Amino acid sequence: MDDEAVAGIYARGSPYLERYVQVGVASGRVLSVSFPEEPDENATSDHDVLDRIFEYLDGVDEITFDDVQVALTVPTDRRAVLEQVRTIPYGESIDVTTLARMTPELDPDDEEDVTLVRTTLDENPAPILIPDHRVRDGPSAAPPAIEQKLRSVEEL
Repeated sequence: MDDEAVAGIYARGSPYLERYVQVGVASGRVLSVSFPEEPDENATSDHDVLDRIFEYLDGVDEITFDDVQVALTVPTDRRAVLEQVRTIPYGESIDVTTLARMTPELDPDDEEDVTLVRTTLDENPAPILIPDHRVRDGPSAAPPAIEQKLRSVEEL
């Protein structure tokens, strides 16, 4: 992100998603990504992260968000899961068990750990930037119709 001091709520309508994409930013770090039917009344539309999200949604070029800082205000075990989700390459998908196996300190054979992975995916604060849609048998924090469109962009 160009301006580390940028803070606020940014939103832009996506014809492809048939929703707005809304990004919350503080201290130059993304706090949240959501898909409201109507944007926050204080939202503005000009932000470089939104520009990149819309390039991604165009599906013409492979767009990554590795360099976008996401402020993860979640417990350490959930942070570890979300950090692993960020490593899943564009156009590839894994299952929940594989994600649990990839995450330090988690056991893919332990039902509590698998539940932790599923809960973490469901409560992901920044879908797209943390691409939970690449976990094919897990929940996504994005609404189901949005998740399917994100999967379509990447031909998953």
